[in-house]
Amino acid sequence: MFAIGEASRQSGVGIETIRYYEREGIVPKPERASNNRRMYSPQDIGRLRFLKKCRELGFPLADARTLLKLSEGDSEDCQSVMDLAEHHVLNVRDKIKELERLEAALIELTANCDSGNVSCPMLSQLRTR
Repeated sequence: MFAIGEASRQSGVGIETIRYYEREGIVPKPERASNNRRMYSPQDIGRLRFLKKCRELGFPLADARTLLKLSEGDSEDCQSVMDLAEHHVLNVRDKIKELERLEAALIELTANCDSGNVSCPMLSQLRTR
């Protein structure tokens, strides 16, 4: 059994995030030692690692919670996992398109910039839009 600091170190999840996950019921509250300190099992740390990996892949917390539940169920539901992942891929593609539009707009705005100008064309464009 490990204290919260060690659970944080082993899982890569911040202490405040661990506490948040517990408050929100995303992970079960850990056992308490006689001194009332949280004590985490290797299984608890595994859950935290799982959630961290989901979040690193950009899954919203609700989806990460669902994936965690699916991973701990009696039988793994690959179809549900695939459905969640495919939906997430579509969201990622939408974000990429939005970022590409943002990049193009910034390139267009900065294309007219000249360090010798008294008046900045980019700021002028932003004021009129």
